[in-house]
Amino acid sequence: MTIPRRQSRALLPARWVRADATVGTAGRSPLAVLRDRFGPSALGHAAGRRSFPLAAPDWPESIPRPEPVGHLGVDYDTAWSRRYGVRLARAMVLDNVARPIVRLVAAPLVRGQDALCDLPSPVIFAANHASHADTPLLVSSLPLPFRHRTVVAAAADYFFDRKWKAATWSFLLAVFPIERTRVNRRSAQLAANLVADGWNLVIFPEGGRSPDGWGQTFTGGAAYLALRTGVPVVPVHLEGTRRILPKGRTRLQRTTTTITFGLPLRPREDENARRFGARIEAAIATLADETDSDWWTARQRAAAGTTPALQGPTVGAWRRSWALDAGDRSVTTADRWPRTSITR
Repeated sequence: MTIPRRQSRALLPARWVRADATVGTAGRSPLAVLRDRFGPSALGHAAGRRSFPLAAPDWPESIPRPEPVGHLGVDYDTAWSRRYGVRLARAMVLDNVARPIVRLVAAPLVRGQDALCDLPSPVIFAANHASHADTPLLVSSLPLPFRHRTVVAAAADYFFDRKWKAATWSFLLAVFPIERTRVNRRSAQLAANLVADGWNLVIFPEGGRSPDGWGQTFTGGAAYLALRTGVPVVPVHLEGTRRILPKGRTRLQRTTTTITFGLPLRPREDENARRFGARIEAAIATLADETDSDWWTARQRAAAGTTPALQGPTVGAWRRSWALDAGDRSVTTADRWPRTSITR
């Protein structure tokens, strides 16, 4: 049955009829009618701003806007970098590209690896931090049972501020983001889950690279994770990496380095994270003293409680720099300050 034109108009919504009537009576264009009827947002402002569907719609002021979902920083998902195919590709790059480059540039002397021979995974490697060269040097120098099953805690505000940086470092070194300025439950939970899944963890308790070559105050991240997961902490001292790539420089310089692994540490029953963290720092300071002197002298100082601190002498900046570069025998309780990552 055919509906007459006049009856079909009666079936239309009233606003459509009025708009159609306006077009018919005033001779105005449909675009003008829509703009007058629904406002400039229907077709975009006269200034040329795009509107929906060419742009995102305006959010109603009466409805609270949800928090945007982040994809960088601590929100970056690194699960893809631990899948089997990516792990296999990373192992090939690490063994066939990274290790030869590290040997060419850093010529590492590795000591104390016998402490890891009978140590079951997972473990937490805690090391001092003076250069971007620390991570590839340490990871590529790990014994084979640990090398390809290790993840690295990296600063979310530095390594995960761009998508290309996040993807590159996640692939090359299996890094995952953590907050270094405050305690983040999500980062701590992710690290604990990775350790529980059998992944070894590399963490730099200083939280960032040394600005002047001397060590910085340690945070309690490694100690907290060890207490939470029940795995041992292996102290590691890296010497010479600052000569390769100090903070503020982008050009590599060939040199020699020393990597010293210490005996695994486990928290005692009466230790909290702060006390255990202090013991980890003292163990790394002893390894630094051993690198600068010898094993026996370093152990004597450790037993006497006179191991030089990683932070260096509490003197002026110029004298700290002089002690770092030359070894100041007069400014300390010991005969010689350990020259952590210095130019000899």
